[in-house]
Amino acid sequence: MKRREFITLLSGAAMWSIGARAEVSRPLIAVLTAITKDGNSPLNAFLQGLKELSYVESLNVDIVYRFAEGHLDRLPVLAAELVALKPAVIVAAVTAAAVAARALTKSIPIVCPLLANAVNFGLIASESRPGGNVTGISFRTEGLTGKQVELALQMIPHVVKIGYLVNVASGVIIDREELETTCQRLGIKTVPAEVRSPDDLDAAFRAMANDHVQAVIVLVDGMFFSERSRIAALAATARLPAIYGFRDHVDAGGLASYGVNLSENFHRAATYVNKILKGAKPGDLPVEFPTKLELIVNNKAAKALGLRIPSSVLVRADEVIQ
Repeated sequence: MKRREFITLLSGAAMWSIGARAEVSRPLIAVLTAITKDGNSPLNAFLQGLKELSYVESLNVDIVYRFAEGHLDRLPVLAAELVALKPAVIVAAVTAAAVAARALTKSIPIVCPLLANAVNFGLIASESRPGGNVTGISFRTEGLTGKQVELALQMIPHVVKIGYLVNVASGVIIDREELETTCQRLGIKTVPAEVRSPDDLDAAFRAMANDHVQAVIVLVDGMFFSERSRIAALAATARLPAIYGFRDHVDAGGLASYGVNLSENFHRAATYVNKILKGAKPGDLPVEFPTKLELIVNNKAAKALGLRIPSSVLVRADEVIQ
């Protein structure tokens, strides 16, 4: 081999080695979400947040995804797959995903954009000082579910019985307890419609319709978000006015929502990831709370149900879909 060829070969090998090391040194972000990849607007908001912080997938950061597609029982297996990859940080989209990941690792940082009841689940020591490897953003404030009940009473006349859709597989019971307490205080009878998978939704709405509930509260849940178009259609078919926690349900045809902007929480989660990648410990990053609650009303859906939304509700709405 000629000397020039040998030097060229060594130079190429060195460049390959540098490139390989650079590729290996890119931080790996693992994303565990309860819903599907398609139509995942919260995930898109998170990726946009990363982009605004100069993180570009496959350029200076790698991202691996796992989607439970509405089946929360898949989360432990998917979490195990991600933990085995030893990522720099895990973004666990919902509390159930954070619980699944935390059961497998107490060292890999976990960021959850939709934390609920995190202290009782043992995910954090306190909101101000999480203390372990989990932090994130709460998706609720105290009294939020009660406000959704009150919204239903303002929008729908003569309500004496409210049904509520709850995913008992999620393990999050704080919203259910708050709803029951609020209805008891207001003298409203409650009818729970418990589900564990998307296959249970049709029967749940039939049961509520047969029980002649006058309104439905759809409690916040990843599976319900994934099935939001189907749930809106089932509610419309059963002629049941339904109130939701996220505007995405209303965009899919639902009647009204009151709660946080889901995509905004995921956008804010990118800031946590950035701080962790730069050396911050999740236990030192306080849990943040929603800065704004929004009311979205779908007037088209109301007309289809024969409802006339009171002006007192319309003037408070952040957006009215015509």
